[in-house]
Amino acid sequence: MSTEPRPEPPLPPRPEPPTASRPPGHRSAVRVREAFRGLGAALTTPTSPGAPLLADASSRWVRLLPYVVALAFVTSLLPTTVLVLTDDYGLDSALAGAFGTAQTAPLLLAVTRPLQAWWIVFAADVLGALVLLGADGPHARLWPWPPPLVVGYCALMVALGLRESRRALFGVWLATGAAGYLLEVFRPAGYTGVHTLLFVLSGVLLLLTSAVRARGDAQRRLVEQETISEAERSRRTLLEERARIARELHDVVAHHMSVITVQADSAPYRIPELPEAAREEFGSIAASARESLTEMRRLLSVLRSDGGGEGGGAELAPQPGLDRIQQLVEATVRAGVPAELRLAADLGDVPQAVDLSAYRIVQEALANVVRHAPGAATRVSVRTDEGWLTVLVVNGPSLEEGSSVERGAPGTGHGLVGMRERVRLTGGSLDTGPLPDGGFRVAARLPLGTEDPE
Repeated sequence: MSTEPRPEPPLPPRPEPPTASRPPGHRSAVRVREAFRGLGAALTTPTSPGAPLLADASSRWVRLLPYVVALAFVTSLLPTTVLVLTDDYGLDSALAGAFGTAQTAPLLLAVTRPLQAWWIVFAADVLGALVLLGADGPHARLWPWPPPLVVGYCALMVALGLRESRRALFGVWLATGAAGYLLEVFRPAGYTGVHTLLFVLSGVLLLLTSAVRARGDAQRRLVEQETISEAERSRRTLLEERARIARELHDVVAHHMSVITVQADSAPYRIPELPEAAREEFGSIAASARESLTEMRRLLSVLRSDGGGEGGGAELAPQPGLDRIQQLVEATVRAGVPAELRLAADLGDVPQAVDLSAYRIVQEALANVVRHAPGAATRVSVRTDEGWLTVLVVNGPSLEEGSSVERGAPGTGHGLVGMRERVRLTGGSLDTGPLPDGGFRVAARLPLGTEDPE
């Protein structure tokens, strides 16, 4: 038998202490590490790269303004920077030209990619300050940033503030201050430090431009919301008009379905010699008609469920038609609008849907006259012409029946929405618009035929 000792099983790994049990210093270090990681990501991830500044402006000249300003800064700062580096700081002309170009030319890139331009300018500025440590100019006074560099850096801050995120701007500001105060340690004797000046100026410019950008973004979102709200209001108005029209047309369709039901039920009694198959067919027709009436009542209950319709008594009242237009005109006259009615003596057989639509169109047109043109002379004309019912409501100077009217811009009122829906429902056409002399016209043509509109 083997006497070798058995190996002890390995101990399980010690679990990490929960976050709540970790010391406060550890949690603070984690937060600082995450904050710096976020700053690094913000400084390396530009916002909308390639999109020019002020690209959303409506004016073409405003969109071109950043290019003009950037070109003006480069053409003025480039020779000035080279001259200051050579004459004041005693830098070699070749090095002065290279650093002057690296510190000013990226301002052109800042129009479309300000964060990338900042990286180039920032690296050139720091490297240029280190090179100036070995220079001995006769007129050098400022350290570590020459005056043209301060001007160009401030212009770059404006471009950054108009484009990048707040975290990226905060990182740029911290990097500017850190570089300036670190270089201050190596300041040569006799120089005046301007690191604090640039640190403060860059912070103020970044704060102001980011506030301007935030205000512009808020205004743009407000305009978008207003546009969406207006579209939603128009859509809601249209749906309300369609629901109201559907409620009114219910009585028209229900009347026809009731007639079908009565005729189908009474056919076996009115026609004694009717075959048995025909009796069953009429019974099926009557049952289908009654079922359709039931479904229509359910549909109407849905349309009336919002509680915004008329009262119950008004819903049960007979739907109006052309025979009540005279009462509309008389009520308009009593409201202070001189109105005239020309109603054809024999309109013939007008379908109920067309009859109701014509009445509602005249009602809406006269209501608009009372609201928007009180006291204006108004004429209402209703006549038939080759299978069409023509309804004309004109306010303003009187017009002859055959006179031509220039069509104006279509109205957008709540009443006009209902008119268009009624005309579309019947397969007719509607022409609305202002007149050259200041009046307004509503002209509707409704088909008198019974065929379905295309």
